[in-house]
Amino acid sequence: MNQPPQPPYRRVPGGSGRPPEAVPPGSRPPAPPVPAPNRAGPPPMPPRRPQPGAPQPGARPPGPPRRPAPQDPRTTLTPGPPPRPAPQAWSREPAGRPASPAAPIHTPPPGNPPQAAAPEPRRYAPRQEPEPIPAAEPAAQRRTRPDAGSRRGGPPEGANRPPTAPAAPKRTRKRHPLRWFLVLLLILVLLPVGLLFYYDAKLHRVDALAGYSGRPAGSPGTTWLIVGTDSRADLSQDQKDKLATGDSDGARTDTIMLAHLPPSGSAMLISIPRDLYVPIPGMGSHKINAAFNEGGPQLLVRTVEDLSGLRIDHYAEIGFGGFDRLVDAVGGVEMCLDQPLRDPKAGLRLKSGCQRLDGAQALGLVRTRAFPNADLERVVNQRKFLTALMHRALSPSVLLNPFQLVPFLNGAVDALTVAEGDHLWHLAWLAYKLNGDTVTTTVPTGGSTYTDDGDSLATDQSTADFFDYLRRGKPVPAELLSAT
Repeated sequence: MNQPPQPPYRRVPGGSGRPPEAVPPGSRPPAPPVPAPNRAGPPPMPPRRPQPGAPQPGARPPGPPRRPAPQDPRTTLTPGPPPRPAPQAWSREPAGRPASPAAPIHTPPPGNPPQAAAPEPRRYAPRQEPEPIPAAEPAAQRRTRPDAGSRRGGPPEGANRPPTAPAAPKRTRKRHPLRWFLVLLLILVLLPVGLLFYYDAKLHRVDALAGYSGRPAGSPGTTWLIVGTDSRADLSQDQKDKLATGDSDGARTDTIMLAHLPPSGSAMLISIPRDLYVPIPGMGSHKINAAFNEGGPQLLVRTVEDLSGLRIDHYAEIGFGGFDRLVDAVGGVEMCLDQPLRDPKAGLRLKSGCQRLDGAQALGLVRTRAFPNADLERVVNQRKFLTALMHRALSPSVLLNPFQLVPFLNGAVDALTVAEGDHLWHLAWLAYKLNGDTVTTTVPTGGSTYTDDGDSLATDQSTADFFDYLRRGKPVPAELLSAT
């Protein structure tokens, strides 16, 4: 039995793969079932209409693709497998009828089979294989291994490299506190020593200790002869008028003192009255100050040695010139007076009590004789002033202050005259000894007497006994000491 011809079947993309039921001619194909809405995402999009000339899915290429040139597997990447085509659905619509929009028909043009696109060349990733762990090398080989520079492509260690100059060591300044301390100590030591020798060379010197036959032998301790003169040689006329010194020429002694420094005990500052009547070598008996007026320092030293039997070891002489500057350099000298003093001849006008004297006032004090007992009272003020000056000169306010120390040294070298062989450190030792607990006294005498030189002071046994204790280095009894 002949069956009616079946309509041609048409494959619809996205079908189930089995032939659907036949659709009679002239009728619309049933609409594809609408899938249930997917709550997990949006509904699927309909497939796109293929472009003309594009290969149909599932079409077999006409031939095998050309084999690409071999490439380096380390620099190429290998793509994954091509996507698999989706399964095709079959449709029973006639061949000459266009497909519905819901199910587009993909029919290749006749006589022009679709060409498959040439696959991209395969690219391979570089192979990464683990390197073996090198075995431990001997110490000798490890020392000869190339350094980091050779691993980076530079020449290995030990290769022929151009010689390079060694880098200069970096100098670091280190602080040495000990070095600065030594430098400071050296300055503190050398500066005073340098000043000492400088001013020592500026001292005025005289040959006062010239040897002579019959000179006394050395006695215990050290003995200084200190002489104050009225020499005006270094004063100008304005200074003479200011200091009221007068215009007398020459030099006469107004002050004669012995500074005896025993081996033990306190130093002694002994005044010899200028009117003491004594024998003077080559002149007979006269007042002791005549020895200086007639024979200068040498004759005075010999006269004192004959009187006391002591050997004079050092000599110091101070005149008017520079005396006031010496006092002003230390800021004045503190003195305490029991009564007011008025002396127009010495230009002196002082009140009683303790007060600080300047250079001009101090010079008038050691020169004045405006006292009831005249010269005996003056020698007391002279001793007081000398000890006060030594105390002031050795005070820290003078020694540690260069603005006072240097002017004081300048005034001292201008006002002082020493013997040959005497130095500035001898004077410093004298000042140190007189700065302490000093015994001050006047040579005992036998009282006033009238001589060819006028009113004088005679010597007696007490005078001889006094010097005998000094020669033997024994303490002088209190009954031979005098406050005047």
